[in-house]
Amino acid sequence: MKEKTFQYLVKDKFPQLSPGQKKVAEFLITHLEEGALHTAFQIGRQVGVSDTTVIRLAYALGLNGFSEMQEMIRQEWLGTKQSSFRPELITEHEDVKSTSIFTHAIQQEKQVLDQILNQINEEDIWKTADALIQADQIYIGGFRNSYTAAYWLYYTLNQLREHVYSSLPTGYLPETLCNLTDNSVVFIISLPRYTKEALALAEQAKKQNALVIAVTDRQLSPIGQLADITLTTGENTEIFSDPILSILSLFQFIIMGMQQRDQGNIRERQEKLEQLYTEQGIFLE
Repeated sequence: MKEKTFQYLVKDKFPQLSPGQKKVAEFLITHLEEGALHTAFQIGRQVGVSDTTVIRLAYALGLNGFSEMQEMIRQEWLGTKQSSFRPELITEHEDVKSTSIFTHAIQQEKQVLDQILNQINEEDIWKTADALIQADQIYIGGFRNSYTAAYWLYYTLNQLREHVYSSLPTGYLPETLCNLTDNSVVFIISLPRYTKEALALAEQAKKQNALVIAVTDRQLSPIGQLADITLTTGENTEIFSDPILSILSLFQFIIMGMQQRDQGNIRERQEKLEQLYTEQGIFLE
């Protein structure tokens, strides 16, 4: 039986796809790197369609959502990158040192993904997904170098549910925390160099009995010691290693869990958003 890769699924389902979905599928097949690393919004903007169209492509292909589709694309992209590098094709005019650096970086990123897969605690992922589904509100904190990942999670969760809030890059407003309850979740990303803001946010959340979930590099990091659930990316001193890939991988697992356990509410939310986008003419499609 032929392995069902992303490209195989697209080829099999292509005649049944909508015009917008076909545009997305063709883009992703020829731009695996963007598909592996970019958000649905970023992909939609590049193709000229809404992010909802990107998400609907995943369902049209028979997948459980965008996260599962992106994981398939990521595996194909990593495999293509690893197999396409052929040192014997380098000419004397090419920068051998630069090529080696880039190849090593790709191999390092693959090792990061393998490390995440090996160390992941599925029980904690499911606990996190359930907590994010059941929370009356979610506050996401990420400061300085962690803010990019925090904003990605903030935007993505807003596609799935309501009452999701985010910190600023350099701090948070105390007023935004005053309504936290024991049914709230405070989700904090904290990587070296650890910021005082992340620790202060966790301490304030604990005072208000909110559930604190942390993504950090190790269990005993300052934020990891305070969190109720700690998800780790692993320690890595490689100069090529960018923690954003491991963080997004963890986030994708969480999103997949939420999509699996809250399909009805998520679908209803995305239909409402699509109607709003259409009414306001936000997207060109």
